[in-house]
Amino acid sequence: MHPIIVLLRKDFAHFLNDRTAIALTFIVPFAMIYLFGQIFHVNSTNPGPSGIPVAVVNQSDNPAAATLVDALKAEKSFRILTTYVNPDKTTRPLAEEDLRPLMRTDEFRFALVIPKDLVRTDDIGVHLKIYSNPRNEIESETVNGLLQKTLFSNVPELLGQSMQARARAYLGDTRLNQFNTSVASAVSDAFGGDRDRILQSMEKGNFGLRRLDLDSGAPDDSTKTMRDALSRIVKVDNIQVVGNDVKSPAATQLVGGWAIQFLLFALTASATALFSEKQHGIFDRVLSAPVTRGDILWSKFLYGICLGLIQLMVLFLAGELLYGIDIAGQAVNLVIVCVFAAAACTSFGMLIAAVSPTPDSARGLATFAILLMSAIGGAWFPVSFMPELIQRFSKLTLVYWSIEGFSQVLWARATLVEILPILGYLTLMTAIVMGFSVWRFRRGRIFE
Repeated sequence: MHPIIVLLRKDFAHFLNDRTAIALTFIVPFAMIYLFGQIFHVNSTNPGPSGIPVAVVNQSDNPAAATLVDALKAEKSFRILTTYVNPDKTTRPLAEEDLRPLMRTDEFRFALVIPKDLVRTDDIGVHLKIYSNPRNEIESETVNGLLQKTLFSNVPELLGQSMQARARAYLGDTRLNQFNTSVASAVSDAFGGDRDRILQSMEKGNFGLRRLDLDSGAPDDSTKTMRDALSRIVKVDNIQVVGNDVKSPAATQLVGGWAIQFLLFALTASATALFSEKQHGIFDRVLSAPVTRGDILWSKFLYGICLGLIQLMVLFLAGELLYGIDIAGQAVNLVIVCVFAAAACTSFGMLIAAVSPTPDSARGLATFAILLMSAIGGAWFPVSFMPELIQRFSKLTLVYWSIEGFSQVLWARATLVEILPILGYLTLMTAIVMGFSVWRFRRGRIFE
């Protein structure tokens, strides 16, 4: 047999005996393709984001306001919140004064207020309020577009009501009723139809404008003109609740996501260096001194925290120099979040080293786990763009809570008290993962 064929068979045999190589070649790419397909709703009957929480406060008793709320609820991309849960678990309708504190704690990032003067009587038009916490530019633009589409689809009826209210203010009820009756009769005589039904539609503000297709695939000039006209008639008060003074919003989100991803790779490599120290006989020499296995593990843990803190702060300082991220005013809270994030990442690296039999398997498992957590944890794109099932798993990752901590500090300018829940989640994850890792190490063979 030709030597090349023999060597080729040798390479394939070596590959098939290496489970890590097989996983990195086939399983990891397959899993990532499936994950990205789910995130981007490939072949889904409902493409686009789903379940984005949007709070709605309806202060108007106008029937059209309830219709507008129903239209928002029918939008599959939104999860409409209309109630506030009290500490005793009772509920009440959401109020406008509830929005700011709830948005600062990131319960939701967008809210629509339908005020009492929804239909304006002093002028022809419609009045609405939109509260926002535009932490992620892509998410914000998507939500604003969907909100405008839903609002504009209901504007014609509200505009008709505004015209009726304006006419009533000038003509009075009697003369307006006479005018509406005359118009309904003229329409019925000229085009057919029941005069009373036409009159009722006019009184409700329905002048047939709903038939205009504002959402056609390729709008013509008349449709664009109608959109522009509606945007001028609809008065929307845009109120940004959080992040008004942030210098570089996009960079603030970007640097935090990528920093935690690279930190995971760095600290996992540091933890898996345990295998190298074993091969070089370092453990035998260290354990011959008055040092326990626990001492070795906890020293590695503290080393990882120190290394992680240094790496994160260097990356954030680079973000300040390159993109103008303002970290000076929040330096103390940022350092605290970085310490807890580094501890969680270090515990993850220790877990990988504890459950892996070889360095190669540790690297393969770490690569898969880090890419998976980064994808669903919000390091690459908004969590709200993922299916609701994946969003639930997102909150089980240390990437999600680390990014939340960075964003609360650098974007929302949160105080130490406000970030305590996030620190609590990171501490819980660290304790559970590190506890299991230490238990596994004590029963493993890495020190033998």
